[in-house]
Amino acid sequence: MNSTLTDNQLKSLLDKKTEEYNNFEFIATDPIQIPHRFTKKEDIEIAGFLTATIAWGQRKSIIKNASRLMAMMDNSPYEFVTTASEKELELLSGFVHRTFNDMDCKFFIHSLRNIYLHHAGLENVFTVGFNQNKSVINALAHFRSTFLSTPHLHRSEKHLSDVTRNSSAKRLNMFLRWMVRNDECGVDFGIWKNIPTSALLLPLDVHTGNVGRELGLLTRTQNDLKAVMEITENLRRFDANDPVKYDFALFGIGAFEK
Repeated sequence: MNSTLTDNQLKSLLDKKTEEYNNFEFIATDPIQIPHRFTKKEDIEIAGFLTATIAWGQRKSIIKNASRLMAMMDNSPYEFVTTASEKELELLSGFVHRTFNDMDCKFFIHSLRNIYLHHAGLENVFTVGFNQNKSVINALAHFRSTFLSTPHLHRSEKHLSDVTRNSSAKRLNMFLRWMVRNDECGVDFGIWKNIPTSALLLPLDVHTGNVGRELGLLTRTQNDLKAVMEITENLRRFDANDPVKYDFALFGIGAFEK
C-alpha cells in the first residue's frame, strides 16, 4: 500500500476493506459488544459512553473492565445512573481501568444523572451543541462543558477530551459513530437521529492515523483535531454522506493486517 494509488483505486480499496470489517463478526473483538448487550435506548447510550470512556489500551482489557463495570451497575446502567443511592454508588469502589479510577467513575455517574434528569439525556446534550452551528466539534465542546458542570475533582477532567485544545477526541468521536451511524450491518446503532452521519468525524487513533498516512489521506504527523479534520475531509471525497464508515477499513488494515 502507498499513496501512489489513484482516487479510484483508493476508493475501491477502502470500500472493499469497509465491507470486510463492517460486519457483525467485528463485534466479537470490539468494545462495541458492551452496549450491544442492551436493548433500551438509554442503556445502550450509557453503556456505550462509559465503554468508550475507558477505550484505550488493550481491547481485551477494555472489554473485561467495561463488562465488570456493567456488572457493578447490576447490568441496568440507566436505572443505576438515575436511582442509585450513595450507598449503592459505593459498589463502584475499587473499579479501575488504567488511570480511570473509582473516584472518576462515581463523578461520571453523578454527571450522567444530571444529564438525564435535567438535560433530557445524552442525545439531547450533543444535539443542542450540534445545532448551534451544525458542527460536531461544537457538539463535543458543549457536551464537555455540560458534563463538567457537575462538581468533580480536577483529575477527572482528563478523561473527557477537550476539542477547544486541539484534542482528537478519539473516544467521543467513536461513541458518536456508534450512536449516529446506521449502516444496516448491525455494528453501529443509529439510534440518534438529529446529527447527520455526514457531519461525523473520524475516531483517529494510532492504527487509523498510520494507515491514513500510508495511503496519502493524512499529511499531519500529530494525531490531533487538525489531523481529524484533514483525514475526515479526504474521506468525504469517497462518501460525503458517510465518511466515517471508512474507520472500519483503516482500523482493520492497521490492527489486523499490520
